[in-house]
Amino acid sequence: MIRLILALLSLGLAAGAAQAQSPEEDLERILRSMAATGQLGSTEEEAAAIAAAAAVHPLGSRLNPVRATMPAGQRAYLQRLRCANRRAPSFTRLGSGSESIYGNVLDHYQVDCGRSRPGRVDVYIDMYHFHVEEAPVPGFTIVPPR
Repeated sequence: MIRLILALLSLGLAAGAAQAQSPEEDLERILRSMAATGQLGSTEEEAAAIAAAAAVHPLGSRLNPVRATMPAGQRAYLQRLRCANRRAPSFTRLGSGSESIYGNVLDHYQVDCGRSRPGRVDVYIDMYHFHVEEAPVPGFTIVPPR
């Protein structure tokens, strides 16, 4: 799935350099088009059923990844988290690779509150959704999206 998206993205970039869109905007356009034509492999109903089944696991775990929209959505979510001391944690992307329950590539982040609770936590995010997560991963609070 990801290989197909990347191939489409590279074709779009090679053919449409004059379009003045960022790679992220191009990828979002391709994903929206694929979702509209049913090519992403799951309908909204199927995604909702998967999310309901995943909810028995902690949010942000491999079995219940945070759903976000593209890298900007991942960063926006992580920037909204708050540690016990009410400060935003630092976070570092550790990589990606394993497959999410939705069939997409998972990104792995280390989220760190330093000496404040919950300390250092691993958070997994699936960025191939048109979704803004409103719940915090366990141990954190979250501020509303802007």
